[in-house]
Amino acid sequence: MINLLSRDGVHRILTEMVDNFTGFAPLGIVIVAMLGIGLAENSGLIAVVIKSLVIYSPERLLTFIIVFSGILSNLASSVGYVLLVPLAGTIFLAVGRNPIAGLAAGFAGVSGGYSANLVLGTIDPLLAGLSEEAAHLVDAAYHVNPTANYFFMAVSTFIIAFLGTFVTEKIVIPRLGKYDNKCNIKREKISRLTPAERKGIKNSLCVLAFFCILILIGLIPENGVLRGRDGSLLKSPVLEGVVAILFLVTGLMGLVYGVATGKYKKDADVMKGMTESMKSIAAYIVLVFFAAQFVEYFNWSNLGVIVAIEGAHAIENMKLGLIPLVIMFVTFSGAVNLVMGSASAKWALLAPIFVPMFMFLGYTPELTQVGYRIGDSVTNMISPMMSFFALIIVYFQKYDRKAGIGTVVATMLPFSMVFFIGWVVLLIAWLLLGLPLGPGAGVHL
Repeated sequence: MINLLSRDGVHRILTEMVDNFTGFAPLGIVIVAMLGIGLAENSGLIAVVIKSLVIYSPERLLTFIIVFSGILSNLASSVGYVLLVPLAGTIFLAVGRNPIAGLAAGFAGVSGGYSANLVLGTIDPLLAGLSEEAAHLVDAAYHVNPTANYFFMAVSTFIIAFLGTFVTEKIVIPRLGKYDNKCNIKREKISRLTPAERKGIKNSLCVLAFFCILILIGLIPENGVLRGRDGSLLKSPVLEGVVAILFLVTGLMGLVYGVATGKYKKDADVMKGMTESMKSIAAYIVLVFFAAQFVEYFNWSNLGVIVAIEGAHAIENMKLGLIPLVIMFVTFSGAVNLVMGSASAKWALLAPIFVPMFMFLGYTPELTQVGYRIGDSVTNMISPMMSFFALIIVYFQKYDRKAGIGTVVATMLPFSMVFFIGWVVLLIAWLLLGLPLGPGAGVHL
């Protein structure tokens, strides 16, 4: 244990500041993942896939597809907020439904379903890296894989999509009633995909299929080249190097799409696209600098461990079981989200305390991370601190000039409540069944 205010402590703070930053696990992971995903986003691939899912869906499935597409849009940084939410309002108006209900459905999927997805996004390696650094306060060898919550979050994608559809159809639409169109908004014609866009999607899917076949060839045989050294699937480079796989697959899919649509005509265009993706994580890099110092100071001073031990003892004395403990933590995470918007910033502060605390109680960092992700997601829609909340108000005001913070919160509150109940029930059922949260990620240490 080191006194940070002592001579040795001050020396260590000054001499190891740079190493703390460059050695912080989430930094490289997120940058590499974003290089690939950013290329797919910059090329227009992610936007056109989300758009095609919505505009080509049958009208009776429209609400479900909008919420579902909103959840999937979280693979990229802001595509859902910038493209899908306003598109959902436009499409609802075009089919004669209340456009504000369309905005609400899209916003619920993008924001309320933030942590769920069928595909790993940048949030998975980001949170996993922070969880791993926090776990090292107790066990220096503990590894948290970016796929740590994949099984649970993949199932959650469909649960949240169904819940979002239910709330939209049974609560929001009846409450809003028929749209009076006092703003004289004309129904816009929804444009279909161009031949170049269709060709780009087709070529990108061929790239995806090629990678899937290569991975299966490397994994299925007992002596497959992509299996671990002991022949294990859990120790395979596909899982342990999932960020590299994500970079290669999404990057090449974006590259192929960009070439097909004429977005990328020379190598300089590709480099520019990757550079643009780095601009979107500039704020994250700043956050990581301070988070890295914060975690290391907790480690050197043992403050995080002391707080975790005391907290674990207090919880043990309360005789709380696993399920009440998880419900309390999800509720706490949701409450914190109302006053602090950034998911990574909150986890950078909470992980060094709660991950060790849960570990001392016998529960894995992966479980703690799941609880946090649920709480962080379900209150996104009603938190004015959420970075895109002001933009959502602008979307609402297009169809209702009197709309403000209260209008948005009142519209989204049913989603928040139902998502909280449904997601917690799913987690309780998951724990009772003893299912793994992700590949090799259990509940108990």
